[in-house]
Amino acid sequence: MSQSLRIVLAQMNFHVGDIGKNLAMHIEAAEIARDKLHADLIVFPELGLTGYPPEDLLLRGSFINDCDKALHEFTSKVHGIHCLIGHPQPSPHHLYVEHHLYNSCSLVYNGKIFGTYSKFHLPNYGVFDECRYFDPKDEPFVFNIKGLTIGVVICEDIWAPGPLEKSIAAGARAVIVTNASPFIADKHEQRVAIMSKLTQQHQIPLFYVNNVGGQDELVFDGGSMMMKQNSEVTHFCGFFNETLAPVDVEFSAEKIEILPEQNHIEPLAELERIYQALVIGTRDYIQKNGFPGVLIGLSGGIDSALTCAIAADALGPERVHGVLMPSRYTADISNDDAHLLAKNLGVQTSTVSIESMYQSALSVLASEFGNKKPDVTEENMQSRCRGLILMALSNSTGKIVLTTGNRSEVAVGYCTLYGDMCGGYAVLKNVPKTLVYELANYRNSISPVIPERTIHRAPSAELAPNQTDQDTLPPYDILDNILYCYLNLGQGIHEITAQGFDKAMVKRVIQMIHRNEYKRKQYAVGPQIQHTSFIKDWRYPITNGFKG
Repeated sequence: MSQSLRIVLAQMNFHVGDIGKNLAMHIEAAEIARDKLHADLIVFPELGLTGYPPEDLLLRGSFINDCDKALHEFTSKVHGIHCLIGHPQPSPHHLYVEHHLYNSCSLVYNGKIFGTYSKFHLPNYGVFDECRYFDPKDEPFVFNIKGLTIGVVICEDIWAPGPLEKSIAAGARAVIVTNASPFIADKHEQRVAIMSKLTQQHQIPLFYVNNVGGQDELVFDGGSMMMKQNSEVTHFCGFFNETLAPVDVEFSAEKIEILPEQNHIEPLAELERIYQALVIGTRDYIQKNGFPGVLIGLSGGIDSALTCAIAADALGPERVHGVLMPSRYTADISNDDAHLLAKNLGVQTSTVSIESMYQSALSVLASEFGNKKPDVTEENMQSRCRGLILMALSNSTGKIVLTTGNRSEVAVGYCTLYGDMCGGYAVLKNVPKTLVYELANYRNSISPVIPERTIHRAPSAELAPNQTDQDTLPPYDILDNILYCYLNLGQGIHEITAQGFDKAMVKRVIQMIHRNEYKRKQYAVGPQIQHTSFIKDWRYPITNGFKG
C-alpha cells in the first residue's frame, strides 16, 4: 500500500547577520507550507538562520547565542509540520575563545529537535573559508516521516564521496541536500551533472534546496530542484526568485514515485543568467545596506550605460541618478548618448562640468609641475575631479556611487585610483569587456535602451585629444583571451604564447596585472559571475617579486 508525502523546497533570500528577520522569514514560510500548501516537511537552505556566509560573525559568542535562541524560538512556535532548518551549532568541546562549531541543520517538529546533521566536507577554496569556522562531523542523520526514511547532507557533501553513501547505508531511501551555493555562469549544469551521476549510481532521488540573493560579492541563484532516480528533473524552482515549491512523493516498500510538476520552469540561457545575477547582486547590496538610491557617472560609453541599465532594472529608474561630467575632451555625441540613455531608462540626470575644477587644479600645481610636458598625470587629474564630484554628491544625498569599470580594465589597471574607481559597488568588476558588449546587446533585445552608437563606437576614456582605449591596451578580444588564460586557467607565458599570442604582448599584459594589484585591493566590491573573480579566489600579494 502506497503513502503520500508533500515536501516543500524553500528557496529564500536571507539577510546575513539579521537573525531576527531570518527567524521571522522561517516562521512565516513554515506556516504557509503547513496551512496553504498542506506540506508534511519544509526544507530550508544551508545556514538559513544566519544567512550565508556569516564569516567572522561566527567568531562572536553573542552571535552564536542569538542563533541558538532563534532556533529554540522557532522550535517552540512552529507546530504541525516537520522543518529542516540550517544553523551553526557549537561542538561539544566548544569554547567561545576557540570557536569550535558545526555547520548544521536540525529536524524540528512539534516543539522538539529530533536530530541534527552536521556538514562533513568543508569547502576551503575559491570564495569558501569554512575551515576557519567549522569542524567536520562524519555521522549520518536519517529520519522517518510517514514511513519514508530520508537522509540529509549539506552542499559540498555531494561533491565528494562519503556523506551520501553513509546516509544510504543508514537506511535513507531519499536524500535532501541543503545548500548555499554561489552563482557562476555554468554552475547549474555542474549541479545537474553531479546529481545525475549520484542518482543513477545509487538509484535514489535527491531534493536539492539552494538559497537566493546577493551578499556582498556573492550572488546565490537558487536553482532548487527535485531529481528522480533516473536523473530526470521533475521540479525546478527557477533562478533568482524566492519560492516555496511543493513536491509530492508517493512511495511504498518497493518504490518511490515523484509526481510531475504542474508548471514547469525552463532554466535561463547563460547570458540571461549573468544579467539577472548582476541585477539581483546590485539590488540586494543597495537594499540590504539601506541606501536610498545610486549615483552613476554617465560618460556616453558602454560601461556606464550597461551599469545604468542594470541599476534601473534592479532598483527602478526613480532610485537611479546619472551625473554627466564633461570636460574639454568630451565629444558632443558622448553627452547626447548619455542623455538618450537616461531618457530611454527614465533616469534623472545632472550635468556638472569638471572644466573649472580641472583648471584650478592645474593652476595650483603649475609651480610644482614647471615645464613638464602633459602626460597621464593630467589625465588622472580629470578622472579624480569626477570622483570628487560623485563622492560629494554621495555624501550630500546618502546615495551610493556605482563604479563602472569592467574586469578587463581592472585586471590591467586601466583605471584611476581615487578617480573612476571611486564608489561603493562595482557592478561590472568581474565582467570582461567583450562580455559587456554581449550583455548590452542582450539588454537591448528586451527593450532598446542603450543607444546603438554607444555600443559601436570605439571605447575611449576621453581624457586626451582623439584618445581610444586601444592606444594603451591590446584589442579587447585579444586582451580578454589572454586574461582568461592567465587568470582563469592559470597558464603561464609559454603556454599562452603557444596558442598564437604575441609573446611581448603577453608579457606586457601579465606585468600590468601584477603591477596593479594594489589598485584591485582598494577597489569596491562587485558581484561574482565566474571562476577567478577579483574577490576571495584571487589572493595575490601586492609586494610580489614573481615575474611569471
